[in-house]
Amino acid sequence: MANEAYISAINADALFVPAKAATVYAAHENSLFLGGELIPVVNAPNGVLQVPEIAKDVTVDQITGSESTADVETELPTFTKNTITADLFAARSVVRDLGAIDPNEVGRALGMAVSSKFDDSVMAVLGTLTAQEAADAAGKGVMDVSDIAAAVQTIRGAGETGQLYGVIAHTEYAALMSDIGSTAFAGGDLFQGQALRSGFFGNIFGVQLFVTSRMTDAATGVTNPMAAIFSADAMRIAMQKNVDLEIARRAAAVGQDVVASLHAKCGLIDASRGVMIKNATT
Repeated sequence: MANEAYISAINADALFVPAKAATVYAAHENSLFLGGELIPVVNAPNGVLQVPEIAKDVTVDQITGSESTADVETELPTFTKNTITADLFAARSVVRDLGAIDPNEVGRALGMAVSSKFDDSVMAVLGTLTAQEAADAAGKGVMDVSDIAAAVQTIRGAGETGQLYGVIAHTEYAALMSDIGSTAFAGGDLFQGQALRSGFFGNIFGVQLFVTSRMTDAATGVTNPMAAIFSADAMRIAMQKNVDLEIARRAAAVGQDVVASLHAKCGLIDASRGVMIKNATT
């Protein structure tokens, strides 16, 4: 048939494969969090993940040489169970039977839509981290490196010893870089995914920093959020099904439904392992 010679909604097979590839690729390239490099991703086949929050101080027996015959007491680490139930993120487009279609553009738009919404949901979790206000000496609420140092001090003081990450609001990026006053902190190709590579701008006080446009009042639930500093153990992402694409015939539209979906959710495990920096002047 002539319709099999080009990509269109009539030739669903030719539409599906490149559209799905573009959807998955764009979603992961556009997201700071889907790759699991900042927040660990754990597979949850049934959509429910239980993550224990292990107590930082656990009783441990210390037996000296003179007590070599003593039994070791049973000391079980106490923990709090955290349950994360995956959410559904989906974006739909209708491709009509009108002729040549660029499946890459369809998939790219759907993939970016799904991953952007997912990143917004992660921002809402970042907004529940231990709060810490920030303001400069003039009380203007301009972010500088001292605010990052204070956040690190708070997190380390709570017992966290792991790698720390920072997500900086785009509104604070210029002020922070002006305070640094050097290009020596510029990032490189240390990360997978375009959002991570282009968003990474430095390592300050052991915190790997990324700039994002998604840290807003609406996304975080915090008024004028400036940055979030956290360790990987502060949160977990329950992943039931990663980004996928489905195509089904839609007769009423004389075309195909093209639906991108993601079954996942980020959950807070330990708020003390992270700090949300917000503007103290608002």
